[in-house]
Amino acid sequence: MYLSKLFIPILKDLPSEAKIKSHQLMLRTGMIKQSAAGIYSWLPLGFKIMKKIESIVREEQNFIGAQEMLMPTIQSSEIWKESGRYEDYGDEMLRIKDRQGREMLYGPTNEELITDIFRSSVKSYKSLPQILYHIQWKFRDEIRPRFGVMRCREFYMKDAYSFDLNDVEAKNSYNKMFYSYIKTFNRLGLKAIPMAADTGPIGGDLSHEFIILAETGESHIYADKRIFEIDLNKYSSSNESLNKMREDFSSIYAVTDEKFNNDEFNKKVKKENQLKTKGIEVGHIFYFGDKYSKPLNCLIDDKGGKKTPVRMASYGIGISRLVGATIEANYNKGIMKWPKSIAPFDVVIIVNISKNNRENLEKAEKIYKELKKQNIDVLLDDVDENMSNKFKKHDLIGIPYQIIVGSKTELDKYEFKEQNSKTQILSLENIKSQLKK
Repeated sequence: MYLSKLFIPILKDLPSEAKIKSHQLMLRTGMIKQSAAGIYSWLPLGFKIMKKIESIVREEQNFIGAQEMLMPTIQSSEIWKESGRYEDYGDEMLRIKDRQGREMLYGPTNEELITDIFRSSVKSYKSLPQILYHIQWKFRDEIRPRFGVMRCREFYMKDAYSFDLNDVEAKNSYNKMFYSYIKTFNRLGLKAIPMAADTGPIGGDLSHEFIILAETGESHIYADKRIFEIDLNKYSSSNESLNKMREDFSSIYAVTDEKFNNDEFNKKVKKENQLKTKGIEVGHIFYFGDKYSKPLNCLIDDKGGKKTPVRMASYGIGISRLVGATIEANYNKGIMKWPKSIAPFDVVIIVNISKNNRENLEKAEKIYKELKKQNIDVLLDDVDENMSNKFKKHDLIGIPYQIIVGSKTELDKYEFKEQNSKTQILSLENIKSQLKK
């Protein structure tokens, strides 16, 4: 992609309405544009990053055997009334009526709908366990949407639902997803701490939040630093190993302010290992047993032929929120550095262009074509502006690697650097090797 052809409406100044780093950067680099309070259009740069996150989330869900489907954004009120949550959910639910006067709603979550789908199709324990997921837009009418995509009204989310015969098997599914989430966030370049959490309006008696460290986060975190030293590689996919993994994480102190007790913290965590900071919730998992299957009469025949409510859990990851959260975790002093796995481009070629000399641009185009042949996602900055402005712009965009074609360019060697690092003079072959690592 040539920068001159990329739809990227960069703003010169910080938007006055944006109060946190991610909101400022996403507006300024043309990743999003607000269409209404808490509702955004995702422009090419932001959309590309979000789709990369989505792809990683999908791969890790598929790896544990979850099956993808798609549920609608609009739901009937009937199943919500059946579960008892239609009136209880509160004003965050956007309630509407169709032309026939039937009560509908814009789905804030999907426990009722997935239960209705499951109960109409599965009747025997022989079909269990099952994990179903979808990636879809959701709507919650936040009383005070703020912080850009971090707390908005319309958001893009992966939610999954597991169905099991009993509590023991349901906990196995829960542990699988626990493992999947930690792997997912690791691939996104994020250190996420799993913390025991309140279940809120979802319900149930077992829940974990996954929180990444960020100064602008709304959650206050109190943790033992040793939680970051747990090696995921030592666990296998067996139920025993995954249960041990969750026990290992749970044995190390990590709570939000809702569950914090200072005396307990000082007793359980050595002074040198104490971490007090802020964080952002990026995932949440809940085990709620028969909370929905009982009122919705979602029954299966057990091994003895007796009908029993299926045991359920739900698992959410805010995909659109992760774009903002990643910025909050990685943006520093005017420089954004995207993790390589989700960067909008692998590398940018920054060209010193002269009106009277097209030689540098010709060299850059040659590099561009060669990298494209190697399936390297490259952006060529062919815009005629001074180099200082170009470097500032690319610090904002956050592409991890830069190739600079200018006065220091030799016959077959070019300036190459990882963002915010020292420049190297390398051949094109060496550059390709670096980019493929």
